[in-house]
Amino acid sequence: MRRRRGRPVSGVLLLDKPTGVSSNHALQTARRLLNAAKAGHTGTLDPLASGLLPLCFGEATKVSQFLLGADKTYRARARLGITTSTGDREGEVLRQRPVAVDAARLAAALVAHTGDLLQVPPMYSALKQGGERLYALARRGETVERPARPVHVSRLELLEFDESGFEVELDCSKGTYVRSLIEDIGEALGCGAHMTALRRLRVGALDVRQAIDLERLRALAADDPNALDACLMPIAEALAHLPQLELAPPEAVSLQRGQAQTLRQPLADGWVAVFTQQRQFIGMAEARDGRLLPRRLVSQDSGADAVPADAA
Repeated sequence: MRRRRGRPVSGVLLLDKPTGVSSNHALQTARRLLNAAKAGHTGTLDPLASGLLPLCFGEATKVSQFLLGADKTYRARARLGITTSTGDREGEVLRQRPVAVDAARLAAALVAHTGDLLQVPPMYSALKQGGERLYALARRGETVERPARPVHVSRLELLEFDESGFEVELDCSKGTYVRSLIEDIGEALGCGAHMTALRRLRVGALDVRQAIDLERLRALAADDPNALDACLMPIAEALAHLPQLELAPPEAVSLQRGQAQTLRQPLADGWVAVFTQQRQFIGMAEARDGRLLPRRLVSQDSGADAVPADAA
């Protein structure tokens, strides 16, 4: 049997990804520096974009989907009057139109694009159709029908505005394409628009101000490779945005063995982060019809499942 190379480290690394670097390249760089056996990211951040990219190592890869599904905060810059093939500055210019937009019209357009929206995913995206990525089809000059998907923008705040463009900060649900949102706002203003810059500020309860960049990560690795382990956030702390439940010892042991539990207290159906009474993270379970079903349990030998009570 082929042995997995690397160390069995576990935890979540909050990386401040630079522009010009793909999410996978950033992941592989961090994995190499940590000499980690197992790693994964929590959804791609375009090379054009910078900002928070949570990277999961070891047992944390079992719960990466819960960071992928979390609400996010972005800061985006848009250029008015020009639409491109990709919806951002890297695409081919498709059309240029005069800009006759004032602050009042822009404010009204932002209000109209806040709340529950139906959004058509861009062709230049990683979504699959017929087993192939949409961006691969787009690069061949093909366009396919994409059904609109519901997304939610809970906040869309104007930060800057001048005759060339505007900058906004927004809170949005999983699956929201900021490029498409910028394009839709541009069309509503009658002049078109494309995104020129994007920075992710938040994923769930995680903030980019907690993150470390690749340059700092390389510097730490050069001084003392073992120091990088201190950069890893405990798995449970990364899931602080989710409902949490502590189990008494008998129920905790039983759940760890894969046995469903009857809930002793009312709990809404859905995913729950489960702990022992000593704040040891057991894993993710699903509450359903008064029962707790084990779903994503972590190894108790991983060393990354404990979290201080004041950090949860």
